[in-house]
Amino acid sequence: MANVQTRQRWLICFLLLLVGAIDARAAEPSFPPVLPGGKSVVTDRTPKFLEPISELRSGVEIAKTPPTVDFLYYSEQTYPGQPWSVWGDSLAVNGKCYSAIGDHKKPQGNAFVYEYDPQTKELRTLVNLKKLLDLPAGHYMPGKIHSRIDLGSDGWLYFGTHRGGTRVTTDEYHYKGDWIVRHHPQTGKTEIVAQGPVPKHCIPTSVLDPHRLIFYGGTAAGNRKDPDQFFAYDIRKGKVLHTAENGPYRYLIFAKSTGRVYYVNEDYGPLMRYDPAEGKLPQRMPGKIGLRSATQETPDGYVYTVSTRGDSALWRFNTKTEQIDRIGEAAVGTQTYVTTLDADPTGRFLYYVCGAHGGSQEDGTPVVQFNVKTGKKKILAFLHPLYKDKYGYTPLGTFGSAVSEDGSKLYVTWNGNRGGPDDRGRLPFDTCALTVIHIPESERQP
Repeated sequence: MANVQTRQRWLICFLLLLVGAIDARAAEPSFPPVLPGGKSVVTDRTPKFLEPISELRSGVEIAKTPPTVDFLYYSEQTYPGQPWSVWGDSLAVNGKCYSAIGDHKKPQGNAFVYEYDPQTKELRTLVNLKKLLDLPAGHYMPGKIHSRIDLGSDGWLYFGTHRGGTRVTTDEYHYKGDWIVRHHPQTGKTEIVAQGPVPKHCIPTSVLDPHRLIFYGGTAAGNRKDPDQFFAYDIRKGKVLHTAENGPYRYLIFAKSTGRVYYVNEDYGPLMRYDPAEGKLPQRMPGKIGLRSATQETPDGYVYTVSTRGDSALWRFNTKTEQIDRIGEAAVGTQTYVTTLDADPTGRFLYYVCGAHGGSQEDGTPVVQFNVKTGKKKILAFLHPLYKDKYGYTPLGTFGSAVSEDGSKLYVTWNGNRGGPDDRGRLPFDTCALTVIHIPESERQP
């Protein structure tokens, strides 16, 4: 009798596990993602964008006029990624927005660069890394673009590639180092600029000097043991100018007015400066700054930066005097991690989203405007739960955003979820989407 009961208990446990597995499979989203009615893009403008779902920090304001927001899924997501995700920063220039996503697969992943035209509301694939590299089976191929996308004075877009997994950048997979790549939007041509400017290192961060055509990067060692490196690569000469150990943590400041670049090697650390005019190795500067992300230089000569998660301090860097000032805190709710920070063309407003690596939905996925003159934080829109309720998509955070040249549009590439929670109750990334937030003129007044 006891054996029968034991077998019954085992059968019940097996059936429960089977049901759980079926439920888990049912939660997997289908690919490619589609919008209602098979539409390629949907547009919303509703007071619900201005409705908070949780308590905000003291002094945080909410916009009075809701924005118009365009929403669409990225193409090329025709199969499950591991996961589909955005890790690199976007660029808005010449009336278009350029962004990148990848499947995060290993050892052979793939990543794509896109052009979005706000006039036609069309998204166009520009670069397919797997097709460009055309490597044999078993050879490493990057599953991420983790760097910025920048436009050179020569008309080419430049970016670096990065690994999808930390254990595949080895000799077993014929790893020699990641790539600097460029694409010409007008001709449609894509080229490899260099492979392994620092041999056997990935390129998780970069910034381009568009006039000198120097590609600056920070690396991560393929073996995960050697020190990170800073490097400066001269595109015209096709050679590395300098390398230095203990390179950029995750971002670089580029001072357009001087050509200098700056970086830190830790969350909040001593500032390092590289001056191409001097042609020397990076020099340590007085002072410290938080630098997980940075804006481009504003018309009045400042670059704004933000610290890493847990702090979210906002900083102002004077590119002329090299003075560092802490000007406020980015957080508006519970989330503090910001990985993309944009200044509008006047230099008055900063735009960002907290909760980059997931969690922004806990605060309603607020899109924030920070006034650098007054220190006031204003939420332009709460995107959650409206998109979850209406389209089945939860925007969880972003590593890539850009402000249009006239300051009227904020482009945000989302790490998001369509499949629901995992077996731990967490919402994993599974699908990337783009929103174009049309900022009301009344919300852009001094």
